[in-house]
This record gives sequence, C-alpha cells and structure tokens, in this order.
Amino acid sequence: MMNWIDFFEQKKTCNIQFGRGLNATISTDEEELFNLSYEAFEKKDILNAYEYFFRSLINYTNKVSNENIILNRQKDDLHFVIYQGSAKINGVVTQKNLHAEVSIVKSKSASLALKRYILERNYQLTYVNYFSDGEEIKLKLYLDNITLSPQKIFFPLRELALNSDFDKEHIRGEFNDVTLEEVSHITQVPTQELQEKFKLLKTWIKELNTKVLTLPSNDNSGMQSFLYLNFFFKIDYLLLPRCKMYVKLSRKIQEYFGNENETVEAKNEELKKYLLKLQEMEFSEFSKSFYNAKYTFTAIEKSSYDEFNAFVKESLIKIRWYKNNRYGQIIPTIYRYIAFYSLYNYGMNVVLQELLHTLVVIQNTSYFSALNCDTLYDEKKQSFAKREIISKLQNIASSNKGKYKSLKIDTDSLNFKSMNEFSNSYYLLLQNLNFEEV
Repeated sequence: MMNWIDFFEQKKTCNIQFGRGLNATISTDEEELFNLSYEAFEKKDILNAYEYFFRSLINYTNKVSNENIILNRQKDDLHFVIYQGSAKINGVVTQKNLHAEVSIVKSKSASLALKRYILERNYQLTYVNYFSDGEEIKLKLYLDNITLSPQKIFFPLRELALNSDFDKEHIRGEFNDVTLEEVSHITQVPTQELQEKFKLLKTWIKELNTKVLTLPSNDNSGMQSFLYLNFFFKIDYLLLPRCKMYVKLSRKIQEYFGNENETVEAKNEELKKYLLKLQEMEFSEFSKSFYNAKYTFTAIEKSSYDEFNAFVKESLIKIRWYKNNRYGQIIPTIYRYIAFYSLYNYGMNVVLQELLHTLVVIQNTSYFSALNCDTLYDEKKQSFAKREIISKLQNIASSNKGKYKSLKIDTDSLNFKSMNEFSNSYYLLLQNLNFEEV
C-alpha cells in the first residue's frame, strides 16, 4: 500500500501507512503499457500482452518500484507473483492459458467450521474457486487466453487478489488455531509506532466518552451517530487495523448502514458496545491486528465525482441545520466525518484522494505530530500553515495537468479564520473541480 504522505514530500521521516485505497503512485507510462497490452492481445502475442499488462500494475513510492509484482519471463511462459496484503499470488502464463493460485491453509489443519466457511465462499465468487490439492486449501484462477484482453483479465485477477486477502484476514481473526500459509512477505509494524497508536486510540476513546456526555439530553441520537461513526472511520484510516480488529470494525460499520429495520438508537448501542471492547483492549491483543504489506488492487469500487459531490452537499446541509438549531458542538466532528467517510466509501481519482488526505492532515494534527509527521495546523495557536497548504494544493493541480487539462484548485477561496470556516471552504473548493481528461 502507498503512503499518502509520500505525495506531499514531508520533511520528517513519516513512513506510516494510511487508508485502504491503493496507497502508491502508478507508473507514469501506465496508460501506454495498458494500450500495448491490448494491441498485443489482438495480435495473439500472449506473453508480451501479459507482460505489458502486469507492468502497468506495478506501483511506486518516491519513484521506486514497490515490487508488488514480480515477473520472470522465459521462452515459452511467464511466471509471476502478485502481492495483495496477506495474499501471495503465484501464477504462470503460457500461450494457451493463465493459471494462478493462493495458498490459504494446510488441509489437515482446517476445522469443520473453516471448511464450511470456505464452501460457502465458493458460492459468492465469480471467476475463482477454492480447491484442495491434498496438502493445502487454495484459491485458484484459470483463464483460457483465446479471447482475452486487458479488461477481461483485470477483474478475475482482482477478484483472486482481494478475496484471498480478505479470507486470510477473516481466518486469522476468527480461527485462532489455524496457521496461514505463505505470509512471510508481510512485515511487522515497529513496536514504537504500535505503542503510539495504542496510546492515541485510548485518548480518542476518552475524548469521545467525554464528548457524548456534553450532548443535549433529548434527541441526540443523530449527534451520537456522527461521533461514533467518525471514531470508527478514523481508526480505519489513521490506525489501519487488520485481522480480527479490522473484521470486527468493518462489520460494525456495515451493520450500521445496512440494517434498515433498526432504530438509530439501537444502532448507536451496537457501536457503543464495540467501543467498550476497544476501551478494555490490552496492548498485547491490539498489536496482533497490525502489519505492513504490499498491495496491487484497491478494494474500494470506483465512484463518480458526482457521487462524492452529492454526499458532501448533503453533509453540508446537515451542518447548517445543526448550526441553525444551536448544536454547534457536533459541527467539527461532522467536518472530519465527511473526509473519513469519503475515503472509506468512495473509489476516487488520485487528485481527490490527495486533496482529502491533505484535509485529514490539517484536521488531525495531534495524530500526525505523535507519529513524527509534518503538520499543517498549530492546535495551541489555532493557526494554519497557510503558505504550505496553498503550495501543496497548487502542486497537486500542476502534477495532474497531464491528465486533467482543465484542473484548477481555487486556493483563493479558502477561509483560514477558524477550523470550521476552513473546512467548509475546503469542501466547497472540492465541489468545484474540473476533471475533464486530455
């Protein structure tokens, strides 16, 4: 996964991973490689077609390859390895077909409950399926190369990568007695970083509990929802938990937005219950839910700019309602919630991702400061690094002019009088971008 912080050329060493999008820069010739792959498929030049395609998926940090894809071209075939979180995909391409697989667990170590889970998963998959070779349970993909194109191979490979990673995460969290296969490529998060994140989590919980007590005693369910959901989205984006903690966290978020029959009060109670579990969590348990890894595919489905704009517009209307009804204490939370919700739910282009992450940096100074990252807002003085913020936004615009010819970021419209006024002006700025492509 890329570090969003790499986009902004931080002066301090800030090698922290953020969010679940593809946190890396793609190749500068990604589009050219994709087109070359398409042309090679049309000519039935299969091995070159796949090589161009795989090279288009390699991502970079500070212009250095993350080696998320490893290729070994031979005379009659192309061997490849793709990394996606906890999953290592091993595959080979010949002139006739592609075969790829991910080792999950040893067959003999799989309990009845785990086997039942795997069988149920098979019914949910489109291109790939589980099987056992007698030694291991694996997820596999087989493609006939006769009528393929880059588009036709992207989605099957993405399904293999995302689902094998998801299932390994799920198994690690739910089946404690099972040892996962082929996970030596993932790396441990430094202990000092984990300790700092654990301390921050406890501080956030304390602040949240205090904030809930300040809410009006009547008709506060909507405000509680914003507080709890912002807290969970913040954990997901800034702390980036994996395994059991990630599974539980994402399930709670999914249940909140997916259960239309429950009242808001009942949904809030469920979020509060998990908050209490996090409050009681010891560091030894917390630290098991973190690791660093390479990623090739993003799990977030692509969204249109109009979808994002509609959400922001609706959220700003809610803020005005709370302001007009003198519920000002919830407004700063909603401004933060908009950014975290968007980064969690919308598969945006790189410009929006960079701009939203910049806003997250500005709104969450204490977090970035604690992890030795440059900050853009002084909480004690309540002052902005105005010059640096404007420079960053202008750099984002200029570096993406090659793709978006009419992109302009109206930094003159930003209001630096207070955090609330700045956040409001920033979202209005985001609603007025032109993503017409060259």
